[in-house]
Amino acid sequence: MATVITVRAPFAFMRRLVSARLHRHCCSKLQAACFVSQPHSYSLIAGQQHRSFRTSYVAARPVLQFKLSDIGEGIMEVTVKEWYVKEGDKVSQFDSICEVQSDKASVTITSRYDGVIRKLYYDVDSIALVGKPLVDIETDGGQVKGPQEDVVETPAVSQEEHTHQEIKGLKTQATPAVRRLAMENNIKLSEVVGTGKDGRILKEDILNFIARQTGAILPPAPFQEIRPPPPAAAVPLAPAAKPKEKMTPPSVPTPAIPKPVFTGKDHTEPIKGFQKAMVKTMSAALKIPHFGYKDEVDLSQLVRLRSELKGLAESRGVKLSYMPFFIKAASLGLLHFPILNSSLDENCTNITYKAAHNIGLAMDTSQGLLVPNVKNVQMLSVFEIAVELNRLQTLGAAGQLGTADLTGGTFTVSNIGSIGGTYAKPVILPPEVAIGALGKIQVLPRFNHKGEVVKAHIMNVSWSADHRIIDGATMCRFSNLWRSYLENPASMVLDLK
Repeated sequence: MATVITVRAPFAFMRRLVSARLHRHCCSKLQAACFVSQPHSYSLIAGQQHRSFRTSYVAARPVLQFKLSDIGEGIMEVTVKEWYVKEGDKVSQFDSICEVQSDKASVTITSRYDGVIRKLYYDVDSIALVGKPLVDIETDGGQVKGPQEDVVETPAVSQEEHTHQEIKGLKTQATPAVRRLAMENNIKLSEVVGTGKDGRILKEDILNFIARQTGAILPPAPFQEIRPPPPAAAVPLAPAAKPKEKMTPPSVPTPAIPKPVFTGKDHTEPIKGFQKAMVKTMSAALKIPHFGYKDEVDLSQLVRLRSELKGLAESRGVKLSYMPFFIKAASLGLLHFPILNSSLDENCTNITYKAAHNIGLAMDTSQGLLVPNVKNVQMLSVFEIAVELNRLQTLGAAGQLGTADLTGGTFTVSNIGSIGGTYAKPVILPPEVAIGALGKIQVLPRFNHKGEVVKAHIMNVSWSADHRIIDGATMCRFSNLWRSYLENPASMVLDLK
């Protein structure tokens, strides 16, 4: 007969032992997959009987370091512009973590895990290094099987299916069917603007992109993403006394301009972002011997043509400026003078003639001077160029121009006249070999073919060319052809494809 032993112990201690055994019994039945540790063990011995009670608990969830992936273009550091999360926030896969800015573009970094943010490694405006941790994310144990090594990912252009970062303005979210359609037609999703929810690329976006590449005329539907400017507010009916006010305007004293007051101290800040890229580019441009050429263009016929087409373009949701005509005329001229659409290698031993006319447009933005470019102008109509310019100007104003928009240019036009001025001395953007600066359009008196003084719309243009491979006569002939297209816009129809 087994010996009966009475164990005297505090009630709380005995309850803990019984609870621990019940917990162990339930876990063994459910076969739960959990980490078990054995920090405490309690035993009761009575004769030949030996019973052991153990406590157990689930291990803490793993905390992973989320590292900054490679965003391409040889960029090794970026500036953290904005955090979209803070410590303690819950995030899911593809949720935005932060926005960073390199000397090429702004990039939104998204999460690759579901979990809770435990640590932010950088403050706003701090420099973050590629391959170094951005945040710590506490994840569920099931998301990570064994120790994981953080791998620096390739850019979204080359790794589409599993990318965890997107360049702002270049949405790469798409279904497998859409990706397959893009792959079959040799289209990079990074070059397609999505019109679906959250910028998702739809099948229609791929088809419209194919139509543009083949030169087909697009219907108005794809252009709904660019909305026409809101109509001017209706002017209320003027009261009867209004005309009298015009006849006898009240003398309103001119407000005195406040005198500027200079306070504070000098401060020094590092050069970063787009300004850093500008320093690098302009320093390289100093090595190029510039040849300058200037002329004036009579845009009177173009002014009348644009006024006729402006309403039609706005009915399709596109703002039509003079720039699409300038860019298309430049592309037609480059077909006759391809050396202006070339590049020279660093050793000055080889010239590469570019097949695509990727014509850049210098933009003055809040982030500084940016030069996005319209791809394959030689295949686009004036209207399609206007559509693309609307898109680039919208992204530029929002600071969302992507790397694909800012790279790959072959020829540049600067519309300095939109701010003011007539002539300029544009600086070539390496590796390009030519650039043009357009002055403001002025109404000036000129003589017509009958010798009569007439009102003319005159614009001055200033060209710069790389004098190592481009002579003055070539630049002059190109400018004359470009001018003839603009002075007689109907002549462009003969050369359009």
